[in-house]
Amino acid sequence: MSRTSNGMRLLVEARNLQKRFRTYHAVRGVSFSCYAGEVFGLLGPNGAGKTTTIRMLTTILRPTSGTARVAGRDVVREAEEVRGSIGVLPENAGVYGRLTGREVIRYAGQLYGLAPDVLERRIVEIADALELTEHLDRLTDTFSKGMKQKINVARALIHDPPVVFLDEPTSGLDVISARSVRDFVLRFKAEGRCVILSTHMMEEAERLCDRVAIIAGGRIRAEGDLAALKAETGKDLEDIFMSMVEQSVVR
Repeated sequence: MSRTSNGMRLLVEARNLQKRFRTYHAVRGVSFSCYAGEVFGLLGPNGAGKTTTIRMLTTILRPTSGTARVAGRDVVREAEEVRGSIGVLPENAGVYGRLTGREVIRYAGQLYGLAPDVLERRIVEIADALELTEHLDRLTDTFSKGMKQKINVARALIHDPPVVFLDEPTSGLDVISARSVRDFVLRFKAEGRCVILSTHMMEEAERLCDRVAIIAGGRIRAEGDLAALKAETGKDLEDIFMSMVEQSVVR
């Protein structure tokens, strides 16, 4: 795995990623890099190409062209190895209501091939961190939306991946649940994970992201350190975002 001059581990690298569907060019040459111990925001309106980009990086979709490496592995040639190195929280992830929280998390761990003793220890650790311990043996049908999202976070982290992809993780959550998920994102960063956060919520990006890329019309319109982008443009993030989106429409 490569490192920068200051020793940061490069964990995600996209180079000129493109995705064409039959009648739609969804992603048009997206390039960026992400490192251990940072939260990188993919910001854009609905339909901008954020989710399609994440699906390529997580091996769900095959790029039409371009390359990407995650945790040192090529997303096309080494897809299976990539999957073992990532945790993914997709937008609108569901849980099977007839299983308990513990059973949902355990099943995910079994799919990743964790040894039984390691798996049970990880369930205890993650449930404690997410304040889920007292609810683990309830059916998930009885959970609130916020609690279900915590179960989804636990499921994504059960195998202790170095890279975590979060697609609109607080969408539809109440204030308390959203804050809990945000706190856990900051914990990922503190643990040295690379977090890629897809969101259209500027306040969330301001709170969580070290660097951002603004995507509109399938292209990256601006990228960089959050503070540097503000200083360079003299605008707040929402104004920068709106300016980039409006320019993409004009073009």
